[in-house]
Amino acid sequence: MIAETIIQVVTLLLIVLGGALAVWFKDLLSSIIALAGASLLVALEFYILQAPDVAIAEAGIGAALTMAIYVVALRRTRRKEKE
Repeated sequence: MIAETIIQVVTLLLIVLGGALAVWFKDLLSSIIALAGASLLVALEFYILQAPDVAIAEAGIGAALTMAIYVVALRRTRRKEKE
């Protein structure tokens, strides 16, 4: 019981860290990767909370599909150079 609580607390702290890193990074691709990592950790948290169907949906849509859409959008836009 205590081990499960420790795992949940560590997972939640890593989710917060991933979100903070997504905001802190200057490079957009790094932010996308940090956000996808946080989403995968959310999927892990759902699995720990015994909701495997929600965990699969979060991993498939939240992490994989959303990250792919963000990367495609990033690649199709041009970056403005500072003058």
